[in-house]
Amino acid sequence: MSARKSIARGAIASLALLGTLAPRAGHANDDASKPGLEALVPEVAMHPYRMEPGVHPFRNRLSLSPGYGYFGSDRLFTFRLAYNPNSWLGYEAAISHDPSHSVHALIHTFSANVRRPFSGRLQPYLSGGYGMVIVYPGQSVNASPVTKNTLTMGGGLELYIRTDLAIRAEMRDAVVFGKQRDREGTVVYDYSQGTIGLAFYRAIRP
Repeated sequence: MSARKSIARGAIASLALLGTLAPRAGHANDDASKPGLEALVPEVAMHPYRMEPGVHPFRNRLSLSPGYGYFGSDRLFTFRLAYNPNSWLGYEAAISHDPSHSVHALIHTFSANVRRPFSGRLQPYLSGGYGMVIVYPGQSVNASPVTKNTLTMGGGLELYIRTDLAIRAEMRDAVVFGKQRDREGTVVYDYSQGTIGLAFYRAIRP
């Protein structure tokens, strides 16, 4: 009986000791969790979908925009880099790849985006630019690279998830100037171009 009593007393003492240590361990874990990972932008971490009040800011902002869509009847992968020197005008350089079956096309364009900023999440804009289309062999055997001039015109709409991130959809009409075999002069080819992607904005301090 004495052995059982001593074991029971030891078990009770052990439970009491664990009961006194458990809150301290919890506090230690809480204290250890305080200096954990911190967000680079605390405002975004606290309010991930918050928009700045008033008219949407565009001045002195840089935008990176990957996208996917179509060029004519083919797929199109595009990447755009834009800079807005003021609130209503932006300059944008883009490089796009059209992976067709017989030939591939690499499209370089430089455009001007014109907009009137509004308050809220929807921000429309108009776009027009000039570029070059380089058509080079894909799966064809007898094909040589050809460079053609192109003019683009259209517009788009940005739906802002927060002030620095938006979903971007765009439609353009691309006019490609080229030549046709056994035909003199310039031949104009008209292609529709549509893309959807993301736009990441970062402010650049002057």
